[in-house]
Amino acid sequence: MSGINQRQVQKLLQKLSPQQIQMIKLLELPALQLEQRIKQEIEENPVLEEEVTEEKKEEEEPKEISVEEYLREDDTPAYKYHANNYSKDDRQRPVYITGGRSLHEYLEEQLGFRSLSPHQMTVGCYLIGSIDEDGYLRRDLESIADDIAFSLGIETTKEELEQLLDMIHEFEPAGVGARSLQECLLLQIAGKDDDTPAIRLARKILSNYFEEFSKKHYEKLIARLGVTEDEFRAALEEITRLSPKPGNLYNEGGSESIPYIVPDFILDYQNGQFDLRLNSYNVPDVKINRRYVEMIREMAGGGEGQRASESDKEALQFVKNKIDSAKWFISAIKQRHDTLMRTMTEILHYQEEYFRDGDKSKLRPMILKNIADRTGLDVSTISRVVNSKYVQTQFGIIPLKQLFSEAMQTDSGEEVSSYEIKNILSECIDNEDKRKPLTDEVLMDILNDKGYHIARRTVAKYREMLGIPVARLRKQI
Repeated sequence: MSGINQRQVQKLLQKLSPQQIQMIKLLELPALQLEQRIKQEIEENPVLEEEVTEEKKEEEEPKEISVEEYLREDDTPAYKYHANNYSKDDRQRPVYITGGRSLHEYLEEQLGFRSLSPHQMTVGCYLIGSIDEDGYLRRDLESIADDIAFSLGIETTKEELEQLLDMIHEFEPAGVGARSLQECLLLQIAGKDDDTPAIRLARKILSNYFEEFSKKHYEKLIARLGVTEDEFRAALEEITRLSPKPGNLYNEGGSESIPYIVPDFILDYQNGQFDLRLNSYNVPDVKINRRYVEMIREMAGGGEGQRASESDKEALQFVKNKIDSAKWFISAIKQRHDTLMRTMTEILHYQEEYFRDGDKSKLRPMILKNIADRTGLDVSTISRVVNSKYVQTQFGIIPLKQLFSEAMQTDSGEEVSSYEIKNILSECIDNEDKRKPLTDEVLMDILNDKGYHIARRTVAKYREMLGIPVARLRKQI
């Protein structure tokens, strides 16, 4: 029995603290979502307020503190999450690619037209937030239910999520919220108003013969379905009109529907010098509201006897918890800033030649571990910093993920980036005869002739990373 208890204690110690989890979640947020997250925290915690003064106060690391220590404080400092190396015009410089509603905002707007309880609305919004940019829900509902319970403290079930997802499947763009390509196409074909023989046949193909269809076994399908080539071709045309990525349809619909891409970093290069900083445009500075510190001083001071002190005890603890929460949040924002700047600075040093003029041939092979070793941070932390983050340069806004690639060696022993290999593959496939597309083996021979020693399975891996199907599926009649 004691052995069981020891194992339970060991398991408990391995769990992340709420503060660590909050830090991880903040680290993952890109600039635009950080702005929304800070405003949400200000709304939920009355102790936090937006800093309106332009005066910059010295940064101070928050610590856990007792009520007595609160009473001894002369003032509550307005912690800043940005550093003192920001340029004066930083807040006057809006940086974005385009404006308009994001896909998630559009879906939430449609959700708002349904008659839902506050609980259903909250869970539905979280579910929408789990849909990726392509319009797919690629996480299983059990995991999403666990996340909702953990992050929002709301209990839900797989069945409730299924019902809400069925509702989202009725939203525009058609096919959104699908969990597979087959479901995505079926949702779109089901939403068509007309019911022609071609659409009925297309629905049958997608429902019952999707694997054969995806492998382009057309002759076999024609025989199995007992239809003519013309009937099959008509159904095929209906299917090819559908979108495999419904989220992209929305994002390409014009300036009113394209979401913002706000860069997280701004990198200027002038007179041979780099100037790197975080983009703080529209992100509020936050501080602790002094009114609540005064309130806690008065409540803890008492003055009306033991009875009054006891009655105020619960309220005193509530306010103290809110102040603690606010201090932790401000500390996490500052730590996020430090981690992002530390990581991006090392990426800049590593890819300095590329950042001078944007020549992709100058991209050095770089993996997450290279930057982890240079910063002393975990690979998982670097991954969170890099994910969904962008840097604005003099040659455009660049996703950080694009800067990472594996190393390959040429005949001469020179180390090149796998980006270069992918570029050659793309060019070869773009220029191939689509009636006789190049196989992975032929592509391997082409690369070997150019001096890149690469195996066929590596060619297949890079081709898949580029989103290019195998030769058989690229064949056109």
